[in-house]
Amino acid sequence: MSLDAFLEPESRQEAKPIDPALQAKLDQVTERLQSAWQKYGEALTFANSLGAEDALLTGLIAEQQPEIAQFVLDTGRLPEETLTLLDQVRSRWPQISLQVFYPDAEQLQDFVNREGVNAFYRSQELRKACCGLRKLEPLKRALQGKKAWITGLRREQSVTRDQLQYSQWDAGNGLQKLSPLYDWSEAEVWQAIKALKLPYNALHDQGYPSIGCAPCTRAVQPGADPRSGRWWWENPETRECGLHK
Repeated sequence: MSLDAFLEPESRQEAKPIDPALQAKLDQVTERLQSAWQKYGEALTFANSLGAEDALLTGLIAEQQPEIAQFVLDTGRLPEETLTLLDQVRSRWPQISLQVFYPDAEQLQDFVNREGVNAFYRSQELRKACCGLRKLEPLKRALQGKKAWITGLRREQSVTRDQLQYSQWDAGNGLQKLSPLYDWSEAEVWQAIKALKLPYNALHDQGYPSIGCAPCTRAVQPGADPRSGRWWWENPETRECGLHK
């Protein structure tokens, strides 16, 4: 994998060689993506959350295996910065197939009329119901007919993910879940993003290591649990939306 593939022509002359250790990890991820495509073909899809890990995977897929389809779940409450990145991705890599899935309008309207716009603050039950409507139901549609999906999950992201493996059976959705960056550190992810000059969510520069819906995400202090800004009013053990059980 050549660095030149990622850079605009005017940037190639000033590009510095990638650290050999990082290059080896990038090559390993590329091999995982290529092997996944060879095994699953069009039955493979990439769930692009537009976070840091997915910024890296987006670049690798776009330049090395653009045949892998991607999808984004637009919950209707995404930050402006996330939507801006979505436009940047489409502009930079027009060769990729990227589909946006939205919540069922009627179901969401009924929920909001019944419980209120910000019902998720009142109880964990209502928060999970909101996540179910805005994320899980659209996810089911996005994964329909697929045999495997790619995620940007990493072991060190949270206590709920410390046993993560590269390939695991997703019983809830009935297909294989692949996490090519499962053994990467946050520092390695950012080293790669910077080296490859990839676009990323501007909120990451404002203290947001993990980004979800705007009302359910806040900045965290340096060194804090990366996901402590997600649903911060709940216990750490419950801070999952249900996409990754």
